Amino acid sequence: MAPFDSVTARLILLLADTGSIGRAAEREGIASSAVSRRVSDLENRLGTALFDRSAHGVRLTAAGSAYAEGCRTVLRAIADLDATMVDFSSGQRGSLRLACTGSALTGRLPELLARYSQNHTGIGLDIMEMGAARALLALDEGRADVAIVSDNYDFARFETRPFEDDRVWVLAPPEHPLAARLEPRSGIAFAEVAEHAIVGIHHAGALDRLLAEAARRDGRKLTESLRVESFPALVRMVEAGFGIGFLRSTSLHLLAGTDLACAPLAESWALRQLLVARRRSTPLSAPVKGFLSLVSETYAPTP
Repeated sequence: MAPFDSVTARLILLLADTGSIGRAAEREGIASSAVSRRVSDLENRLGTALFDRSAHGVRLTAAGSAYAEGCRTVLRAIADLDATMVDFSSGQRGSLRLACTGSALTGRLPELLARYSQNHTGIGLDIMEMGAARALLALDEGRADVAIVSDNYDFARFETRPFEDDRVWVLAPPEHPLAARLEPRSGIAFAEVAEHAIVGIHHAGALDRLLAEAARRDGRKLTESLRVESFPALVRMVEAGFGIGFLRSTSLHLLAGTDLACAPLAESWALRQLLVARRRSTPLSAPVKGFLSLVSETYAPTP
């Protein structure tokens, strides 16, 4: 059996409707002989006559009626499929797979996704929270459409744009010798705080790497009293008096209800960015295009 031919199928339905090869040919803008040839070739392949021919025109046979009904079903399905694809291409349907760090999820991302969902009700969201290195790997392996991670990684193979500015802050319990020097409206030098014992976070994570690199540049070695794996745990350990801690501004909401003193680091390297990354070689789908457009519209750089 030859593959279904939508052009011939439309001709069969036109012939059934008009009862005339000439009128069907005129509607399609082709020669009558071409219509006759297509129908004859189809009948030969099927091994049965689809039309009774006479001087008055053509009329469907029983087999022709069955075939015409099948043509209607298939052509409707094709039209429905085209409509569905239009929805996907226009961004009305589909999915957005997002790999992001905890810092992104504690910053402006949730509100941004809520706004995105309101404007793209047919788009499903698949949010994967993971470390920056794993998020970029998910992007590389095609398991994520975009990733939102800190800026101190190798982005040579990715296309990036700014998502959110993110300064590093230092925090200390009120009884700590450093607490009196910490003022949210005033920056404090890293050299002044680096001499104190710290509560470490996420070995080899973005913030850990950033602080370690700054200490090496200054010829220092940070002293850790202990290390934790989450920012809520870091805040609790600083509260308990195990040392000072460092947080990104996207996590400062964790200080609500505490009496911890805090201040931003004054150095320019402490003002980092979260970036949106995507693979350069991946076609830009409508859901991703809509998300990136919203990111650019709403990004406000720190003065």
